Amino acid sequence: MSAVVAALRAAVSGAVRAGAPLAAHTTLKVGGPATALVRAETPADLAAVARVCAEHAVPWLVVGRGSNLLVADDGWPGVAVILGRGFRGVEVPPLPAADAGGAEPRPVIVTAGAAEPMPVLANAVARAGLGGFAFGVAIPGSLGGAVRMNAGAHGAAIADVLVDADVVRLRSGGEPQRLSADDLRMSYRRTALPDDAVVVRARLRLRPVDAAALAGQMAEMRRWRREHQPVNEPSCGSVFRNPPGDSAGRLVEAAGMKGHRVGGARVSEVHANFITVAPAATAADVVAVIRDVQATVLTRTGVELHPEVVLAGFDAAAGLSLTGSGRSR
Repeated sequence: MSAVVAALRAAVSGAVRAGAPLAAHTTLKVGGPATALVRAETPADLAAVARVCAEHAVPWLVVGRGSNLLVADDGWPGVAVILGRGFRGVEVPPLPAADAGGAEPRPVIVTAGAAEPMPVLANAVARAGLGGFAFGVAIPGSLGGAVRMNAGAHGAAIADVLVDADVVRLRSGGEPQRLSADDLRMSYRRTALPDDAVVVRARLRLRPVDAAALAGQMAEMRRWRREHQPVNEPSCGSVFRNPPGDSAGRLVEAAGMKGHRVGGARVSEVHANFITVAPAATAADVVAVIRDVQATVLTRTGVELHPEVVLAGFDAAAGLSLTGSGRSR
């Protein structure tokens, strides 16, 4: 694959590393290397990745901040992409003047780069006195990944505030496209965003609010997360989607799987919808825990749990594989 690395280095402005371990780029801290790891800084870099992958028939994977990603121990047999600082930034326009008649404040459209971490973005708009995005403080991923999966917390989600998203289409050679929230047909932890669409920017509709009340609300969200989630241990966040009308964590605990361990991976004792890992854990350990939990919950409750976490590099025999020529997050 040296030809792929050479072609990327010739075409991309950002850094390109051959055989780079991906464990350090995921919150689970497990997984093997990618053939090449690219730090894209511009849409032109993404177009170059698309061209090189097509010419050499290798798959691609957009890593984001790696908060919802499990990479196989053998790694990813293609190009992994991280969006660099060129895809960060938050643009907050001047807030509208208060209406003397007491009418509800007009919305404000905030534009942010897809690589902006959700907690950083939530704090930035809160400092500007804008509400509607406080839930972002509890989501460890990036804005781009949050748009892709319609991430949410504390009863709110990206779908509540998204106006549209600018994307680059990798299978179309890096073609830019703007997709409205309606285009994305957003539902619980799902969107219709095409697999090859890399979110590079998003616009959010927020409203001026009382800054002190907003600060208190966000402080309470942080406190709740510290008390109810294993924030001090490596994990990928929530592992399973909540089934309709129920909680995945409740079902896992009711099935007696809280604390279940395989190798260095186990179901968290703090929150049963989290899998945490010890330093010696492998990706195979995590997959084994996922399978055990799914099988036990199905047997004992009749409910089939579906993972939220994206699995990369697993073959079809794993039963939890990715399909297609690439994957975007």
